[in-house]
This record gives sequence, C-alpha cells and structure tokens, in this order.
Amino acid sequence: MPKVTRRVSIRGVRVLAVATWASTIGLIILGSAVRVTDSGMGCKGWPLCTGAQGSIASFHPVMEESHRLLASIVTVLILLLAWSVRHCERARHLRGPSLVGVGVIGVQIVLGAVTVFAKNAPFTVALHLLTATLFLGVSSVLAVVAFISPERGWSLRTGTGPLAWAAVASLYTVIISGSVVVSAGAQSACAAWPLCLHSSAATSLLLVQTAHRGMVLVASVLVVAFLLVQLRSKRASGGVRVVARLALVLLATQVVVGAMSAIWSSHTEVADVHLAVASLLWSSVVAVLTLSASEPRAPEEVSRRRQAPRVRA
Repeated sequence: MPKVTRRVSIRGVRVLAVATWASTIGLIILGSAVRVTDSGMGCKGWPLCTGAQGSIASFHPVMEESHRLLASIVTVLILLLAWSVRHCERARHLRGPSLVGVGVIGVQIVLGAVTVFAKNAPFTVALHLLTATLFLGVSSVLAVVAFISPERGWSLRTGTGPLAWAAVASLYTVIISGSVVVSAGAQSACAAWPLCLHSSAATSLLLVQTAHRGMVLVASVLVVAFLLVQLRSKRASGGVRVVARLALVLLATQVVVGAMSAIWSSHTEVADVHLAVASLLWSSVVAVLTLSASEPRAPEEVSRRRQAPRVRA
C-alpha cells in the first residue's frame, strides 16, 4: 500500500511563524511582569502550580501560571511550525531555523524548571531571560524567512557583513547587561541620566549600572550605523527600508524609556515597558539582518532548481 505523505501549504507555515513570533513577544513581556511583581515563586511546583491543576485565587500564582500557560502555547507553536516546515515543499529554506527554534525552546523549558527549583536565583533568572531573547531572535528569523520565496538566495552565513553581526551582537550584549542590572538590584543605583555623578549606592552597583549604559552607547552607534547603511543601499528592498525605519524609531523610544527607568526606578511598569521595547527593537534589528541576507538567484540557477527531480518517500 503506497505511503500517504501529508503536505502543508506555505500559507499555513507563514501563519504559524507569525503566531510563534507574536506569542514569544507576549511571553517575554509577561515574564517581565512576573519578575517585577515578584511573582516568580507564585507557584512552588513545576510544571503545574503547587503540583496540582486547578483555579488559583491569589495574584502571584495567577501571574506565574499565566506565564507557564503562554510558554506552553509557544512550545506547541514552534513544534507545529517545525512539523509544517518538514511537510511543506516551499518551506525547505526554513528547516534549519525551525530545528534551531525547537532546540532553544527545549533548553528554555529546562531552564524554567531549574529557575523554579533554584527559588528564582538571580543567575538562573538572567539565563532564562537571555535564552528567551535568543528564541525571540530565532522566531523573528522564521517569521521573516517564511515570506521569502525559496527562489531567492538566503543565508545568514554568507549574505551578511561584519557590521550587521556587530550590531546584533552588541544589542544582545545590552540585553545581557540589562538583565544583570536587574538581577544585581542596580536599577535604582543612579537616579540621574545619562551620567551618574552623585549616588549613595554601593560602588559595585554603580559599576554595573555604568557598564550597562556604556554598552548601550556602543550598541546604539553600531545599530544606527547598520540601519543607515541598509537605508542608503541601492540594493535594499522596500521591506528592509520599512523595518529599518521602524528599528530607528524603536531605538529612540528605548533611549527615552531607559532614561525614565533610571529616573523613576520605583515604577515597575516602566521596567516592563523598557523590556518590551527592547524586545521589539531586538526583533526588528534581527529582521533587518535577515532581510538583508536575501538576494535574488541568477535565472539559470532558479531554472535548474525547478527542473531538478524531487525524490519523495
């Protein structure tokens, strides 16, 4: 009896890719809310709250369980996306990123459990956020590449330059340092901005805060340079220009929110907005990097790929 192979449309793959990206953004924002409201230990057990399933009355358990529920949804979405990519002929160029996404979410699940069992130790909380940010980067790549035709050449290894990677790496470093600032309790170490001239906080906290601001300055210069190069490039597509302009707006917004976060450190909602804008900025810069790595293939290569025999199981 012949084997029946299920096929998935590229439209379905695109819907799943965008849904995964949007859910990941929401997960990071909700995770930030859990952190700033001290709801991380609202559930003592794992994976279910207090080891049992059911309704929860108080605020902190509701926040933590909501975070875990959304994390479960993201996990299901990335698994469905990887399966759909495997069964979609026009999504072969997404197979690598989708498998990376599955691997990263697996690591994130383990880190989530470790964070609970370690009673929200600062190191595990920071590592948990960094892995979530990495997964957001992967989901951003998937959401962009899903709309790139397989007839176009696409490669993050050969289609990008040193400036692009420097901008992305520096921005990720800023997120790392920001996580260290929160984990070390250095958010309120200096209420002045942009320089920290007078503060009664411990020297170690001031150093953490100052280092973070220095990294922000370096990353901002690199990101602006990368985005301006893309905007001025004659080869840049309309999509690259739109996302690059959006990233510049987000960068300016993040600088303003960062200043507000330093001056009004007692307002936890500002810290939430700070991380939310940082996540959107990170995602948009990764999207520009991904779009800039796409180039049209030569007509003869496209013809050769279309005529190549396809072997089906």
